[in-house]
Amino acid sequence: MGVYRDLMERDLKIRGYSDSTQYSYVHAVKTLVRHFMRSPELLTLDDINEYQRHLAERKLSWSAYNQIVCALRFFFGITLQKDWDIERIPYQKTGRKLPVVFSAAEILALLDAPSNIKHKAILSTLYAGGLRRSEALNLKVSDIDSDRMMVRIDQGKGKKDRYVPLSTRLLELLRRYWMACRPAHWLFPGQRDSGPLGRNSINKTFHRAKAAAGIDKPATLHTLRHSYATHLLESGVNLRVIQRLLGHRSIKSTEIYTHVAKNYVSESPSPLDLIGDPNSLVGVDDQ
Repeated sequence: MGVYRDLMERDLKIRGYSDSTQYSYVHAVKTLVRHFMRSPELLTLDDINEYQRHLAERKLSWSAYNQIVCALRFFFGITLQKDWDIERIPYQKTGRKLPVVFSAAEILALLDAPSNIKHKAILSTLYAGGLRRSEALNLKVSDIDSDRMMVRIDQGKGKKDRYVPLSTRLLELLRRYWMACRPAHWLFPGQRDSGPLGRNSINKTFHRAKAAAGIDKPATLHTLRHSYATHLLESGVNLRVIQRLLGHRSIKSTEIYTHVAKNYVSESPSPLDLIGDPNSLVGVDDQ
């Protein structure tokens, strides 16, 4: 994309978009340009709609699809300043897909799987604090406050700081990790120590640990955050408290966990368990 990428990155930075959003938006537009193999300046609104049809046929999740739409609207509407009716780059109708959640046994198996203490430490940190990937990667050694038993999340999603409790077990693990690796600034530095660990590296670490733990659920790194919230709700923590710990702006984002927490879902028994002896339901042909 060359100059267009530079212009888009400038516009994103001016508006204060997070590094992860900048990366996702630029990647989405680069993928569009590769698809058509011509300058984005020459693309028409019909071309964009045709590309949207192509994306729909790939059966992307609605969240992934709509993030691409956000990127395209930003690029053509703001960076290229096209005189288009931006509503003609439509979002996909959203559905409600419940999150996949690990059981407590699966969490223990997953966190125990890595032999590398750095990998074990970062996966444990993600779960123990309910952190997003970018929040964990951007942690600094100084963010771990062992005196107050708190972890400071610096400029999380929405450019908001917050604190989460520091688990005693996590603190013990982080101390062993620090003694072994001696991180100086970034808690989880990359290979050159000048920056944090990369996004792809942590994703690979998660999927290797998941495979080693024998977990076949269709999970992603974000499943650790979903599991954190669900397990807190199942243990009786107030939903408003969980909202603050997760850094959700709206309680509606947090309420989704009431649809997967066992204590909420299991409050109503199945009518099959209320109608008497289930053996009476077995017919002659089934015996």
